[in-house]
Amino acid sequence: MARHSVIEVVTGAAVLLVAGGFLVYAVANTGEHLGGGGGYRLNAAFDHVDGLSTGADVRIAGVKVGTVETITLDPKTYEADVGFTVQKGVALTTDSSATISTDGLLGGKYLAVATGGEDTVIKPGGTITITQGSVNLEALIGKYIFGSTGSKSGGTAGSPKPADAPVK
Repeated sequence: MARHSVIEVVTGAAVLLVAGGFLVYAVANTGEHLGGGGGYRLNAAFDHVDGLSTGADVRIAGVKVGTVETITLDPKTYEADVGFTVQKGVALTTDSSATISTDGLLGGKYLAVATGGEDTVIKPGGTITITQGSVNLEALIGKYIFGSTGSKSGGTAGSPKPADAPVK
């Protein structure tokens, strides 16, 4: 009976060792650091941020360089203000642009940043002013499948009348 319990203890230790190995592998390959990596914060305003969420990647040339931290609505402009961090050592210029992109056809959204050619660097807390919001994939597919919503003959059944049409 004692021999049977030793085998169980060794098997249990092996299972715990393998589970620990998977944990180390997962932490090492997510780009996250247990001690906090630091970086600096930037902002960008978008007209649409459909599908983008906090925790999403910030990428330059497909490489993760930061994380989306906050998404709020600006009450004055009614644009979505996205706050994100960029790791230290990545200097973005004042003519850099930010786009909300999709990771593949069914993948999640991320913030893609393209660097510019200016010499002036955006300071921490600054804003990227050249932005492009997310594309509504459902609307694009609908336009492709059903064609355009209007026609030269005055529209389709159920569509609103043009603004310059006489009211009867």
